[in-house]
Amino acid sequence: MSVIRPFNALRPQAERAAQVAAVPYDVVNTEEARALASGNPWSFLHVSRPEIDLPVGTPIYSDEVYAQAVTNFEKLKKECPLEVEETPSLYLYRLIMDDHEQFGVVACCSVDEYDHDLIRKHERTRRDKEDDRTRHIMVLRAQTGPVFLTYRARPEINSLIAEALERNPPLYDFVANDDIRHTIWRVPTYAPLVEAFADVPYLYIADGHHRAASASRARAELKEQGFSFIGNEEYNFFQCVLFPDDQLRILPYNRIVRDLNGLSQEEFLTRVGVSFRVTENAAPRPSERGRWSMYLDGRWYGLALRRDAEKPTGVVESLDVSILQARLLDPILGIKDVRTDKRIDFVGGIRGTDELEELVNDGKAAVAFSLYPTTIEELLRVSDAGEIMPPKSTWFEPKLRDGLLSHQI
Repeated sequence: MSVIRPFNALRPQAERAAQVAAVPYDVVNTEEARALASGNPWSFLHVSRPEIDLPVGTPIYSDEVYAQAVTNFEKLKKECPLEVEETPSLYLYRLIMDDHEQFGVVACCSVDEYDHDLIRKHERTRRDKEDDRTRHIMVLRAQTGPVFLTYRARPEINSLIAEALERNPPLYDFVANDDIRHTIWRVPTYAPLVEAFADVPYLYIADGHHRAASASRARAELKEQGFSFIGNEEYNFFQCVLFPDDQLRILPYNRIVRDLNGLSQEEFLTRVGVSFRVTENAAPRPSERGRWSMYLDGRWYGLALRRDAEKPTGVVESLDVSILQARLLDPILGIKDVRTDKRIDFVGGIRGTDELEELVNDGKAAVAFSLYPTTIEELLRVSDAGEIMPPKSTWFEPKLRDGLLSHQI
């Protein structure tokens, strides 16, 4: 079963929602966050990326940054202001991007279920990022950004969501500066949804592994500090948005490499041709799974495994990102560990293939690879197998906004 729990959200008033709402903390760097929040004292980036209000060059994990987060959070609560929902509620969150629409249920999920892998994972987390978000939760005593979960779609949940939309007016409805429409409804009568999710065997983290891991670590730290532990304390739960798998859209997570590992372009293409069929004048975006597009010296090449090449069969090994790593990035370009190698970088699919071309044309990269998107079914299979996807395998779009609903612990 899957436990979802209503909560008393800390949230802005409707007229301030668009100003408060901010992109997730981990999709922008400090400079980008500072630019986005410029001139807007209510942007939640002042809380999620508080270094933007400190001198340029301040280490982002320094004590001053977390102290600034507390100062900014208290100011936002008092002066914006933020208010606490009087009664526990669930919420519905609709995202519209172009012709794509998806509906999620905002609730709190069980840290116990996360710890026992009933909430399934597909990504290995980094300790430094866990440390950061755990400390952020602890100093604020709040989870300020939701974990993005999915589940295998169920008609009865779809029906309950449709009924709730008819009964309740929206709390917020605005179009953000990236043209994505965000609409949130409060659902005060939530028992049917809670009961429906009790029949869902597993939930899956789509995005937000570090937020979830940090909620678990924060709970453990509070227990060690002697806080009460009956089981229903707020810190035993973490804020999530749960979307059905058939509504999600995954974009590719593309790669650039800064040099050709000492090879000339001709030598590089020859080496690539050992494992891949290489075609010229390819489309920038591959049209199907098992195809890659490669940008080198001002032209696009198409790649596909040679017919005589051994085909991988494992749930992770058969992913396009895994094949590219195992057959090209590692043996030819010498990229052994994409987590630590400074010669490789990643470009989210929302930025398009024009950015890949620009990076290569400007000399910031020697070669770029455009991938076919990982599918949601591949993600679920990897999670069910208890395996780990390669880093930067999925880019979910549209993104949720931080600051609209926070969970105080």
